[in-house]
Amino acid sequence: MSETLPEPIDDPETAPAAAPAPRPLSLRGRAFKGLALTPEPPLPEWLAGLDAALKRSPTLLKGRAVILDCAQLKPEPDALEALMAELKARGIAVLGIEGLETIGSGLPPLLVQGRPSDRVEIPAAPAEPEPQVVTSITVEGSVRSGQSVINPTGDVTVMGSVSSGAEILAGGSIHVYGALRGRAIAGAARNPRARIYCRKFEPELLGIDRLVRTAEDMGTALRGKAAQVWLDGGNIRMASLD
Repeated sequence: MSETLPEPIDDPETAPAAAPAPRPLSLRGRAFKGLALTPEPPLPEWLAGLDAALKRSPTLLKGRAVILDCAQLKPEPDALEALMAELKARGIAVLGIEGLETIGSGLPPLLVQGRPSDRVEIPAAPAEPEPQVVTSITVEGSVRSGQSVINPTGDVTVMGSVSSGAEILAGGSIHVYGALRGRAIAGAARNPRARIYCRKFEPELLGIDRLVRTAEDMGTALRGKAAQVWLDGGNIRMASLD
């Protein structure tokens, strides 16, 4: 006598779970604003211009998405690799290349259908300062107490004397054909080669460049004599002209 076994009943708690269906791959386009570098022949001149721009504005391309537009240059593969090396040496990371039909392996991807956007203003080179015109001033007569004669760009020549309480300030040297009894500061334009000359040495204060000496520091050896004053090794020197 045969028995008929009951058909097995699937237990949802013990049955293996079905594999989930794979999620579809989602691809979406996304546009970013980048900067396009467009090298032009001759390349050495273009690189020199790039260096000048980076010198004026070191952060011009820092952290920017840079696209290399080779439409004008049309470099050969070796020349393109050399150009990429030049840009890398300047800290410029190229994210893509456009303007070519094909590129070699190991280079950033080839981009197509790029659209021009706003221009980025490159800082202009600072204007060269106009050179100062060096002039000399000649005082016909003496400089009285309380008066000041100032010439920041050149020499000052006094045909008479400089009274006590008067002041002469010159970017260059000072020449006094009489007595120097007031204050005389030469080399005020950071000129350590400036000198002070006088026919009669009786100053209250002397200075050359940024160094000064008062009457108390000068002693009496040159008092009343023709003398000159100059800088030597960062020290003020004085000597007789007789």
